[in-house]
Amino acid sequence: MRRADRLFQIIQILRRSPRPVTAAEIARELEVSVRTVYRDVADLVGQRVPILGEAGLGYVLGGTFDMPPLMLTPDEIEAAVLGAQWVAGRGEPVLAKAARDLIAKITAVVPERLRPLIADPSIGTPPTLAQAVDGIDVARARAWIREGRKIRIHYRDARGDPSQRVIWPVIVGFFDQARMVAGWCELRGAFRHFRTDRITGADFLEERHGLRPAVLRARWKRGLSDREQATRSPPQVAPEQGRQ
Repeated sequence: MRRADRLFQIIQILRRSPRPVTAAEIARELEVSVRTVYRDVADLVGQRVPILGEAGLGYVLGGTFDMPPLMLTPDEIEAAVLGAQWVAGRGEPVLAKAARDLIAKITAVVPERLRPLIADPSIGTPPTLAQAVDGIDVARARAWIREGRKIRIHYRDARGDPSQRVIWPVIVGFFDQARMVAGWCELRGAFRHFRTDRITGADFLEERHGLRPAVLRARWKRGLSDREQATRSPPQVAPEQGRQ
C-alpha cells in the first residue's frame, strides 16, 4: 500500500469509529507495524489533521475535521451497490426508490473507468421473492421512530387472534419475504416484534414516548442480548422454590 493511501486509510478508520482506536488495531487492519502507525499519525498531526489521543490509549478524529472523503475504492463501490440492490428489491417503496437513486448518484460521481463496477457488477443479490403485503405505512413508521412518537396498531398473531396495542416503535426489520416492526408494547410491558403483514390497521399518534430513539434502541438491544444469554444458560432455581 502506498504511504499516501495508508494515511488516508488511517483517517477513514478513525472517521468510522465511535470510540478511540489504538495503534495496534490500526496496524492489524493495515497490516503494518505499530511503529509505522505511530510515525504516520505523527505525520498527519504535523499536517494539521486534528487527531487526538496518544500511544497506548487510542486515537480519535477531532470534530473540527472537515476534509471530504476521497474517491471511493472499487471495494467500497461494490459494497454500496450490493447493499443498494438488496434494498431496491426488498425495501418498502420509499426506501426502494431511495436505493435506486443512490445507485444513480454513485454512477454520476465515479470516474468512467469505475462505472463498469456498477453497470456490470461481479456481485449480486438473489432474486426477490414475493413480499407479504404490509398492513402499515412502513415509511411513516420509520419517521415515527425518528421522532419518538407512539403508534397504535391492530394486530393478528400467528393463530389469527386479534389485539390492539400501543407501541413505542424502535426499529423496522427487513427480511426476504416479510418486514417487522419492533417496539415497546404498553400492553405487555416489554419489547415485542410485530410482522407488518399481520398488522390490520395503524393509528400514528402525535404523543411522544419521552425517550430518545437511541436510548430506546439501546434498551431493545440489551433485551435481545439478555434473552440470548438466558437461552444459553440453564435456569436457576431459587432456594425457596426448591424447598416447595
